[in-house]
Amino acid sequence: MAWTYVSTIWGTFVAQWEGASLARLLFPNGHTEGWAPTQAKAEPSEVLKLQLAEYFKGSRKAFTVPLCPRGSSFQLQVWEELLRVPFAHTITYGALARRVGRPTGARAVGGAVGANPIPILIPCHRVVRTGGGLGGFGAGADWKSYLLRLEGVGGDSWGGDSPPGVT
Repeated sequence: MAWTYVSTIWGTFVAQWEGASLARLLFPNGHTEGWAPTQAKAEPSEVLKLQLAEYFKGSRKAFTVPLCPRGSSFQLQVWEELLRVPFAHTITYGALARRVGRPTGARAVGGAVGANPIPILIPCHRVVRTGGGLGGFGAGADWKSYLLRLEGVGGDSWGGDSPPGVT
């Protein structure tokens, strides 16, 4: 597996690759310290950089970078269903649980959503609480709020017109 840095207008992400497929994406919020790239530049990394730049500018609604997430069969099922949640739409943990055949499994689904190794591309930020609450997000509520607002979704109380640490 190879690691690369992916510079964006909102900071430098760290990407883990299995061949030409993205296996993991780390946010530029301190969780990337200690990770060193194992290759300077690679075509898949450049494609990801371009697609993230387009997404952050609001001109990209879907990604074409091949994905290779690692997880349990249940996690993979939840992540596959997340890929079906359209840009600028949200889904509740309960509704997602029903979609994967676990109508009483909202907490289990929440665990799988929280374990998503490829946020943004597998859009776990689109999962919200019943009643309109923001819910959790591995990179923090500010990032989740920002991503939802970027897509044109969100309540006034969500805030976040830019990622954390960026003014």
